[in-house]
Amino acid sequence: MRITDLLDKRSISLTAAPKSKEEALNEAIALMAESGKINDTEGYRRQVFAREEESTTGVGEGIAIPHGKCAAVNRPGLAAMVIKDGVDFESLDGEPVTLLFLIAAPDTKDNVHLDVLSKLSMMLMDEEFTKNLRNASTAEEFLEIIDKADEEKKSVDERLSDINKADDSRVKILAVTSCPTGIAHTYMAAEGLEKAAKAKNCYIKVETRGSGGAKNVLTDKDIEEADFIIIAADAKVPMERFDGKKLIERQVSDGINKADELIDLAIKGEAPVYKSGVRSDDEVEKTTTKKGIGHKIYTQLMNGVSHMLPFVVGGGILIAISFLIDGFAVDINSLSAAERSSFGSITDAARLFNEIGNVAFKFMLPVLAGFIAMAIGDRPALAVGFVGGMMAANGTSGFLGALAAGFAAGYIVLLLVKLCSKLPDALEKIAPVLIYPVVGILVMGLLMKFAVEPVMGYINTAMNNGLKSMGSGSRIVLGLVLGGMMAIDMGGPFNKAAYVFGTASIASGNYDMMASVMIGGMVPPCAIALATIIFKNKFSKQERQSGPTNLIMGLAFITEGAIPYAAADPFRVIPACVVGSGVAGALSMAFKCTLMAPHGGIFVVPVMGNKFMYLLALVIGTAVSTVLLGILKKKQTN
Repeated sequence: MRITDLLDKRSISLTAAPKSKEEALNEAIALMAESGKINDTEGYRRQVFAREEESTTGVGEGIAIPHGKCAAVNRPGLAAMVIKDGVDFESLDGEPVTLLFLIAAPDTKDNVHLDVLSKLSMMLMDEEFTKNLRNASTAEEFLEIIDKADEEKKSVDERLSDINKADDSRVKILAVTSCPTGIAHTYMAAEGLEKAAKAKNCYIKVETRGSGGAKNVLTDKDIEEADFIIIAADAKVPMERFDGKKLIERQVSDGINKADELIDLAIKGEAPVYKSGVRSDDEVEKTTTKKGIGHKIYTQLMNGVSHMLPFVVGGGILIAISFLIDGFAVDINSLSAAERSSFGSITDAARLFNEIGNVAFKFMLPVLAGFIAMAIGDRPALAVGFVGGMMAANGTSGFLGALAAGFAAGYIVLLLVKLCSKLPDALEKIAPVLIYPVVGILVMGLLMKFAVEPVMGYINTAMNNGLKSMGSGSRIVLGLVLGGMMAIDMGGPFNKAAYVFGTASIASGNYDMMASVMIGGMVPPCAIALATIIFKNKFSKQERQSGPTNLIMGLAFITEGAIPYAAADPFRVIPACVVGSGVAGALSMAFKCTLMAPHGGIFVVPVMGNKFMYLLALVIGTAVSTVLLGILKKKQTN
């Protein structure tokens, strides 16, 4: 198969003039549709835009290669646009795009077209080739330029394996390139690194890990003889094989746009020695693109949040189902106060769902802390983070304590790594299986027991005393405070203090306080669910996908559904939720709403007093938080 077999004359525009990136993509998709290679234009459009949300396909030097692989594609195809005046495409180098190739790939096991598309990607690294394409006057000439270059250039396999021979006098560099889709960026990075290495008279061999699998795989002999390893990848690469070699890791885009810089680092040998299973903080700082301490903390945080999310969603929905089962099976008005406190576990079926859901919830904070720690100190930090997160879950500190535990665990292990690097080789080898876990867990436990938990416990006691003193004051102000406290830490000392105060008020016959407490806990997940639908550009793809499940959890009074969103962006999400929850709590008190059950959300409507006004307060509070989330949160690029 040749490149021109995928490119139809009807899918070429040499006079395109889009005014924006979105307009450019839509024009290219329309050209693809003209060729008859897609059976569902809207389905293909969604896939192309979804891929663009992950990261820009504007690779620099005025070139963009957007692509979509899905069932909406009948057969592989290309569409091409020459944009004389250029268009802002959020490219990696900030330059406007003047040459765009759109790829359509069917979602099948037959990947014969991938070699062709990969070859085109590598050809686009040739400045003379792209210059000729931009200057083509007709679609026929455009196709002829591509066909001629296709004839002259070797296949991907031949070009990757056709490297200059190694000799002892030159730097021997190995590289691995990979991107999430594995169609274009992988091969462009390989081409960029190879050109830069040859220009500086270095030996290089590049392993590509694309959609068609790994090619030009590095052998044990290659790795043993190598002076330097370059990893230019946005997808997972097997790393254990590089133990003991000087290595740098960068984004795949750096292999395209910063190949010269990477090769210079390799020639100078400026990189730490990679140790399989653990990476020091210095290594992380030197081997990643410099995006500042804030970006580094954010990526570490998101590693914990993304791993925690399935536990929150799975456990939360199962608990909500338990409330639903009891809501249908029993008459809550006929239950005693003690029986109402067990709502969600009264019938056997509800109890089963509730138990399984709560088991999943118990993993939530340990997983959050563990994987934050792992992002900092690699695998040895995982166990240390789990222990800190479990102590936070079982103590008074909640998710804020788990966040602190995750970061503390990561840096505890990094400190141990530095200390153990001075030990004799025999002892250093056993450090990951003995010293790191034993000493790390001990230090983590002591830190949680004697620092984090006592501080949180003191705060909890102080807040309970403060709430008791407010009880005789303004009821509306008390409702505002109780509702807001439920949203501050969503399971931590603020939340627990408000909840305990609410449940205690039920025992004393005051049902209005529990109403404010519950509505304050329902607002955050409900607001996040709506915000992910209304303000899509303010949330990541994963957050948008999980967002609607928060509505179910929110209506069931499972505030924890909002934790992943609060953990990912606490300085914007928490204030937005606190304000809405406070408004809802104050309105509940102003409307003289009451609640005779300590949990259950809308499933305990029968024991609510002034229930319609209570639902109105919930709607208003949710709307306030939703709007604030839309205002406060920044636009996402993924």
